[in-house]
Amino acid sequence: MTAMNRDVSELVSSARAGVSLFVQDVVTGLRQVSHNALALLGLAAVAVVVFLSGRDDVRHGLESQVLSWLVDRATARTQVAVDPELNNVLLAMAEPEAIQRATAIDPADLTRQQAAVAYWLSRRYSVAPEPVSRLVQEAWDVGRRAGVEPTLIMAIMAIESSFNPFAQSHVGAQGLMQVMTRIHHDKYQIFGGQNAAFDPVTNLRVGVQVLKECIQRAGSLEGGLKYYVGAANLANDGGYAYRVLAEQAFLRQVAAGQKVPVNVSTPAQTMVQAETSAPQMLQPAMGSAHPEAAALQGTGAVAPAVVIPPAAVPTAPSASDTAPIRRAEQVALAH
Repeated sequence: MTAMNRDVSELVSSARAGVSLFVQDVVTGLRQVSHNALALLGLAAVAVVVFLSGRDDVRHGLESQVLSWLVDRATARTQVAVDPELNNVLLAMAEPEAIQRATAIDPADLTRQQAAVAYWLSRRYSVAPEPVSRLVQEAWDVGRRAGVEPTLIMAIMAIESSFNPFAQSHVGAQGLMQVMTRIHHDKYQIFGGQNAAFDPVTNLRVGVQVLKECIQRAGSLEGGLKYYVGAANLANDGGYAYRVLAEQAFLRQVAAGQKVPVNVSTPAQTMVQAETSAPQMLQPAMGSAHPEAAALQGTGAVAPAVVIPPAAVPTAPSASDTAPIRRAEQVALAH
């Protein structure tokens, strides 16, 4: 009997030891699996972050979805917590995608030359630096594609519209570059129609194409500007080309790092010299006689068709200095 009890006790002890060892093995295995799973999840999270950092479209989509979800939650909380008659109307009209329509970028995203031009124009024409920065960026890009110096593009916008994208002259020239929409309506078709004239970037692109055609038709920069302003059949352009080239000279100085007062006035016209050989947009920048033009990246440059003093001289500020006055012009009549 005693021997039988001893055998039973040993059997129970063995069973307990086996069960304990099994439980320990299971716990150890689960612990190792959980550690490996956490490591895999971490690696997967890192891979997702790396993937999203290289896909702007996916990132913007996720941001829009998250923002929409947050807006919906805020709207729901407002409707519960506030009297319906006092609800925030703005929340009901929330549109996270509106930022994609804004013509604006951070000036910090520009090169040093571009940022200098953007800030100078912003102060000179009393416009925000963010939308001007977007226009400067586009002028550099379109200028490189079309072979037109970007400072010339910005100077035309300054003289034509003072950077008002909704400007319209008495003859129907519209937008930043004051293009005659009814004449160049075909150029707007690829951008969705004539109303695209009031999109700043589209108006800039169409205006540069019209300018390029005018210069090619006239055979010179100054002659092209005369065509652009609609004075091809007149004895003179009323000083339009001189004003544009004077403004461009200031922008060249700014891009080259020189100090130019924002209230500087256009110097007196001392000489007008037409370029009859080759237009400005076709000249290489490195061979320019103007060192400030060589600082511009990826565009052509040539000496302006007017004589401008090498350094801008500040004048006493006046009402006309703080808000440059622009006469209505008949712009870009050439097909």
